[in-house]
Amino acid sequence: MLSIYNNKRVFVTGHTGFKGSWLLKMLNYLGAEVTGFALEPKTTPSLFSAIQGDKCCYSVIGDIRDTQHLHKTIIDFQPDFVFHLAAQPIVRTSYQIPAETFDVNAIGTANVLDGIRLLEKPCVAVLITTDKVYQNNETGQAYKEEDRLGGFDPYSASKACAELVIDSYRKSFFNPEHYSKHEKSIASTRAGNVIGGGDWAADRLVPDIVRALSENKTIQIRNPQAVRPWQHVLEPLNGYLILGAFMAQNPTMYADAYNFGPLQKDTLTVKEMAEMALHIWGNGKIEFPNMENQPHEAGLLSLDISKAAEKLKWQPKWTAKQALEATLEWYKKYYNQKEIIAITHSQIINYLED
Repeated sequence: MLSIYNNKRVFVTGHTGFKGSWLLKMLNYLGAEVTGFALEPKTTPSLFSAIQGDKCCYSVIGDIRDTQHLHKTIIDFQPDFVFHLAAQPIVRTSYQIPAETFDVNAIGTANVLDGIRLLEKPCVAVLITTDKVYQNNETGQAYKEEDRLGGFDPYSASKACAELVIDSYRKSFFNPEHYSKHEKSIASTRAGNVIGGGDWAADRLVPDIVRALSENKTIQIRNPQAVRPWQHVLEPLNGYLILGAFMAQNPTMYADAYNFGPLQKDTLTVKEMAEMALHIWGNGKIEFPNMENQPHEAGLLSLDISKAAEKLKWQPKWTAKQALEATLEWYKKYYNQKEIIAITHSQIINYLED
């Protein structure tokens, strides 16, 4: 099914980020012609640099809030597919720059959709939000796509706003009932906590663990009892690509919202993931310091993925343990100065052929 991307024009926002770089490498493997639009990588080191991402695409450095630059790039490229990943993606950062977070995540999404409106050709657009878009009552329920949207922190709320923006554009400008007039198919996707090699963002569990292990430091873990739906980054990215392929084949049937998360048995606590990481790595120490006056973060969150399973025939391939093993293998090879492009390519092939 993913062969549909061979020789197709694919526009990716956020291609210099962690998820965007993995998607770039997947699309490169699938034979797509890719134009990326994003800010410079925000971390040093960065996955984009490690995999020589600028050789996998035509890379445009820009801000999705710069509508003139964004729209010109979209129009000039004339994409068959759009994958919108550009975002301010960190919960704790959203407390420091709340207005900017809303601007990037909600208005930035509207800017991308406006760019798609300017295209006078068929186009499939998959816009990525987060599992945190739901009004989380922390009762243990697995959230379905039709459940109420919300968000305590600015990041979660901004992504819930993005979902409302997407739904409004889908109804107002890209209504499936009038597909013959606009020829656009629009979907949103909600994925959980992803892990994988090459993530060096601050305030994320696995990057924090790897930094400590590589420097022989004790790992400091906050919110050890917080429960998250852990999955390897390749899992939702594969889901996005499968969804895009279905949308290209039947533009009106699949223009909707979809959850991509792990099986329920892989919804683990932060403490369980950290301890598993030490076991796989082979050494290290963990501390659970008393963290007072910390910004609110959800304690319990899980997704119902039955819709993706039924409509898209998508299922997670790797357990949390397998995901963590692949992730730590990547980091070990990176810090041992092994050929990182090869290991990235190998993990994509192993995953897709699993």
